[in-house]
Amino acid sequence: MDEFPRRRLLSAAGGASVAALAGCLGGGDTDGPTPYDGYLRGANNFEAVADRTDASTVTVAVGANSGLSFAPAAVKISPETTVVWEWTGRGGQHNIVAGDGSFESEYYLKEGSSFSHTFESPGVYKYHCTPHQTQGMLGVIEVVEP
Repeated sequence: MDEFPRRRLLSAAGGASVAALAGCLGGGDTDGPTPYDGYLRGANNFEAVADRTDASTVTVAVGANSGLSFAPAAVKISPETTVVWEWTGRGGQHNIVAGDGSFESEYYLKEGSSFSHTFESPGVYKYHCTPHQTQGMLGVIEVVEP
């Protein structure tokens, strides 16, 4: 067998093996688009989107866990659903501000304080707590047709 084609064959096989191995060792977090354009990538308490499309009212805890998160952080609902954010009293003063300006609460500190908004139109509504936004206090309401 000619030396040059054999080297070319071995080189190609080695390159293919490295490419295949790199694909196996790559991170699992790049298997597709991240939810909500990566908005919740740094969010506290985000594990999955909570499907509440069968509920007419949904409650989201403000100041959950360590006091700097929403629970659940992402919720899928149907149009005409009312979301009620209820303060836990943890994590200091919080507010709710929609990124698109469609809703905004006052600042509350006291446990049991609440703010509600009824979502009428399908879409993705990203929101945050102003003083804790950079600390990962982010949330999303996704409104979908049933």
